[in-house]
Amino acid sequence: MRWRVHGERRIYANPWLNLWLYDVEQPDGHRYEHHVVRLRHLAVMAMLDERRRVLLLWRHRFVTDTWAWELPMGLVEDGESPAEAAVREAEEETGWRPGRVRPLVYSEPAAGVTDTEHHVFLGEELTRIGEPTETNEAERIEWVPLADVRAMVRRREIVSGATLVGLLTLLLDEGDPRGGQAPT
Repeated sequence: MRWRVHGERRIYANPWLNLWLYDVEQPDGHRYEHHVVRLRHLAVMAMLDERRRVLLLWRHRFVTDTWAWELPMGLVEDGESPAEAAVREAEEETGWRPGRVRPLVYSEPAAGVTDTEHHVFLGEELTRIGEPTETNEAERIEWVPLADVRAMVRRREIVSGATLVGLLTLLLDEGDPRGGQAPT
């Protein structure tokens, strides 16, 4: 059942966030104004080494005043592909460069209120290129065994939606005899 859009108008805008007001009609005929948040798309990099460890950042999020582990991530810039953004963010935030990158999972975290796309990539064949150049992202950076991730999620040490989607997909792939690859 499809909702009908009768009109839309932007009520706030800046380079990171745009707020729109839509005049919508539900399939049952109920019509009302619905707020929509339009955000730039997010690129995320899950770097996995040969020992099945993932590189995580321990960081504070002031909005929720919480500390937690996250994958490197950031906004996709104009003219940049999500994969390019994920590699750039990984290098800036960790000092590591993935040599092989493939899409891991795609998500739309709150499609009822926002249009943001989260593109999560798997990075392998890693090279240390130096210290992180982005100094405001993490208190520390650590290689964490993938086998430890489930317990960390249960303890709420990993709470970021994009990080959860990426890491839980990696864990699902671990149990898949195809290694998460589509059948041929």
